[in-house]
Amino acid sequence: MQVLKTNFEGLYVIQPQQIGDNRGWFMETYSLTTLQEKGIDTVFVQDNHSYSAQAGTIRGLHGQLEPFGQTRLFRVTRGTVIFYAVDVRKDSPTYKKWFCVELSSGNKKEVYVPKGFLHGYKTVTEHVEMQYKVDVPYNPKYRFHVNWQDKEIGINWGIDHPILSEKDKTAPMLKDVEASL
Repeated sequence: MQVLKTNFEGLYVIQPQQIGDNRGWFMETYSLTTLQEKGIDTVFVQDNHSYSAQAGTIRGLHGQLEPFGQTRLFRVTRGTVIFYAVDVRKDSPTYKKWFCVELSSGNKKEVYVPKGFLHGYKTVTEHVEMQYKVDVPYNPKYRFHVNWQDKEIGINWGIDHPILSEKDKTAPMLKDVEASL
């Protein structure tokens, strides 16, 4: 398992090693021991699985406020997404900057997103399945959303008319929730 640093403190791209033969393949998608050896010491408490039927779906930008901030480990088990993480840690040198990576069932990449980041993704293919681990259970009282089109963040999603949930359509701009971060 390769753990690749990014330009964002604590944000990593993980490339599991796939071992195959005439029967198919095997890979270890998570190992606490391996991650601890790389300096990542997160114990996950819950697995989540989401499904998006149509290409052009955007989910995000989502996060959870402290004391229920979540570290997450994302991977796609079916289809392809462009995954985004936005640093909303006010004391960070990369505050309000974003990172993106393609995650797919083909490339098997994972992304480790620490507390203090928003996350979201755009489906590139139909029938996308995303699985992710969290270190703190979901708490609806502490969730927060930021509008996917927030110009202050400036993500170019490459789509004009995405499929969105009502909460993502009406999410506030970062400046409107910034005081609670």
